[in-house]
Amino acid sequence: MPRTATISRTTRETDVRVALDLDGTGRAQVATGLGFFDHMLVLLAGHGLFDLEISCTGDLQVDGHHTVEDVGRSLGAAFATTLGERRGIRRYGHCVLPMDEALVTAAVDLGGRAACVLSVSYPVPAIGAFDTQLVEVFWEGFAATAGANIHAILHHGHNAHHIAEAVFKSLARSLRDAVEIDPRQPGIPSTKGWLA
Repeated sequence: MPRTATISRTTRETDVRVALDLDGTGRAQVATGLGFFDHMLVLLAGHGLFDLEISCTGDLQVDGHHTVEDVGRSLGAAFATTLGERRGIRRYGHCVLPMDEALVTAAVDLGGRAACVLSVSYPVPAIGAFDTQLVEVFWEGFAATAGANIHAILHHGHNAHHIAEAVFKSLARSLRDAVEIDPRQPGIPSTKGWLA
């Protein structure tokens, strides 16, 4: 069965549309009005091998927070929809990823419980016009609606762009592993027999 979902989310702050194919080839069409964020979402699709279409019109005259958070929440909801009962998935994924001088370890559990811990610091408060705090805002929003437990640790790095890129790429690779179908485990991937 195709693992696809389309999510629309409209509030007074944002209008978001997400289309996701978990079993894609990494194609992405992204337009959020935040150039650096678009770049990170394209990397997420490419390294996760997810086909992804995201459009968002947000109150960028305020700042990027609402746009980034609501895109994260919408993408997380799309993941939850495509995974359904989460039967047959590997559930867990992890990756140690170098990006030039930056090194990040990431781990993901798609067991239905939401948590997000990013032990990542940036040497500057912004990458161009993009507030570095918004990286965590995105992943917190994603984790909340995807039912995902997400961790990332920065071991070292001094270029903020490289650090953020390593976070997105390592979590993309971790998600790619976690959503993969496990031929040895056709049922719910839990010894309890259910998730969350």
